[in-house]
Amino acid sequence: MRRLPALLSLLVIAASPATFAPYPVVRPGTAFRFPADHGAHPVYRTEWWYVTGWLRTQSNRDLGFQVTFFRVRPYSDPANPSAFAPRQIMFAHAGLSDPVLGHLLHGEVAARAGFGLAEARVGDADVHIQDWSLKRNANGDFISRVVAPDFTLSLGFHPMQPVMLQGAAGYSRKGPDPVQASHYYSIPHLAVTGTLLRDGKGETVTGQAWLDREWSSSYLTGGAVGWDWTGLNLDDGSALMAFRIRDAQGKSTWAGGSLRRANGQLIHLGPGDVGFTPLRRWTSPRTGGKYPVMQRLSVRLPEGMRSFLLTPLFPDQELDGRRVGMPAYWEGAVRTQGGRGYLELTGYAAHLKM
Repeated sequence: MRRLPALLSLLVIAASPATFAPYPVVRPGTAFRFPADHGAHPVYRTEWWYVTGWLRTQSNRDLGFQVTFFRVRPYSDPANPSAFAPRQIMFAHAGLSDPVLGHLLHGEVAARAGFGLAEARVGDADVHIQDWSLKRNANGDFISRVVAPDFTLSLGFHPMQPVMLQGAAGYSRKGPDPVQASHYYSIPHLAVTGTLLRDGKGETVTGQAWLDREWSSSYLTGGAVGWDWTGLNLDDGSALMAFRIRDAQGKSTWAGGSLRRANGQLIHLGPGDVGFTPLRRWTSPRTGGKYPVMQRLSVRLPEGMRSFLLTPLFPDQELDGRRVGMPAYWEGAVRTQGGRGYLELTGYAAHLKM
């Protein structure tokens, strides 16, 4: 969905239903074309490039990280000739999870597209905001550099598996109305190499990551207040994505996901196939949000139910973006039996207003 993962930076660009008309509707049956679909889709309202994963340092310590770029097309008068008209807005944020610190390090940047400050290229992955960037190079690897206040990440992501289309051949429902959907694909099991610079010291890192790509114009019902999402790289080569969207009472209004087995078989998960059961909550001392940081994920497969215990690398992986106009949410590295991944929890510190 990421993510959905991640409409988080875009919530500040709220528009009334009347402004939906200029945006195309996501419909099933749309064919994906690569490498073009790695690039931007500027006519849609929102879009993101979302990378999460685990890193191993030279001293054999485990870290979690996320790097996310967003593009949003706000409603504006197309007849406005001004070069300063905000036709496309770009956001990005990055986080580093270090259990030695016990809290999340993060940074954010934002700019309107143009003037050399920010851009999302059509035709292939190439997005940048100031000195933050994510692009796909000639050999098919993704490369990224982000410069946050407390760390700098320079990472390469090498695809070890093909693109994984989410939902029905890339059409991913987010609610009971068919237009509440996104075009959505993932690339799990990305091999990571690069460097981490922190406190003036650099070190080589390796690891494994997950890339989510989504673009849409309409996502959630009015009663939705947040979501739980996870993407898991499993040790046998399989990959699992699952999400649920919650209402104010904590009940699921929609759910879904997919499992791709190690042999390439893809299994689509519908609303009745996914369940999240909170097992342990952590309360943020900053926002008061009560996050279910340990959960049991249950998925219904053809051979029966299978469960995954999601255990956080450490509890305090909350990203508090309120000082720059973004919401606070929990985005953290988690372990599970036979794999690792990321868990995103939104709408727990405050209801999301879409």
